[in-house]
Amino acid sequence: MTRKKVKLCYIANDSARKATFKKRKKGLLKKVSELSTLCGIDACAIVYSLYDNQPDVWPSHHGVQRIVSQFKRIPEMEQSKKMVNQDSFIRQRIMKSNDQLKKQRKDNREKEMTELMFQTLVGRSLHPFDMMDLNDLGWTIEQYLKDIYKFQSDINNKMAMVAGSSSSSSSAVAATATALLAPTLPLPPPLPPRVMRNVVDSSQTATAAAGSSSGGFDLMEKQPWFMDLMSPQASLGGDMMLPLGDSCHTPLWSNNFLP
Repeated sequence: MTRKKVKLCYIANDSARKATFKKRKKGLLKKVSELSTLCGIDACAIVYSLYDNQPDVWPSHHGVQRIVSQFKRIPEMEQSKKMVNQDSFIRQRIMKSNDQLKKQRKDNREKEMTELMFQTLVGRSLHPFDMMDLNDLGWTIEQYLKDIYKFQSDINNKMAMVAGSSSSSSSAVAATATALLAPTLPLPPPLPPRVMRNVVDSSQTATAAAGSSSGGFDLMEKQPWFMDLMSPQASLGGDMMLPLGDSCHTPLWSNNFLP
């Protein structure tokens, strides 16, 4: 259960005031002790009352004298920086209350002018109002128009950002789809193992022949098929004879796919 808010005013009943004093004095000394222990600071308390002949002192008379002497060694400007008495405390509360009152009056005036603005939209006449009321009404209307224009600009900016992000995302999606749907060239089928061996053997034979010396060429000259090719006329089967090196006839190893 929450504690009921206490009204800060003088308690007229003597017995109630005395009971409240004892309770609050005990709580005050406890808070001073906790503040000094938890925060590690020097603190003291002296409480005078009409109900006791001697003041209540915390933590002790010697401790109070030591802390008071430390306080007196501080410059006067620092001593009175946050010091208040009853009169200054009341003045501060009055100034704070006046500020709150001004703020509340301003809020009430704004609500009144807002209600008047909406009433004029449904046909209420402005004839009985003076110049001050009309000025306040015009200021209220300007504030509402500014809020409306700001809201519209924010909506337009958000829509532009959404449109830009959607266009960029659609472009990225289109590029991805194009890449996925693009035709790819099929790889040639692998050669059979026997053909692969023949190709490798042919390449090795050609490399060996190219890297050999003139002795290899002499060995090739001794082969019968080479001697036949080097003869003035070569037999192509039957009685048909073609002269070697004739540019008017088709060469021996023709290729139908190359010019």
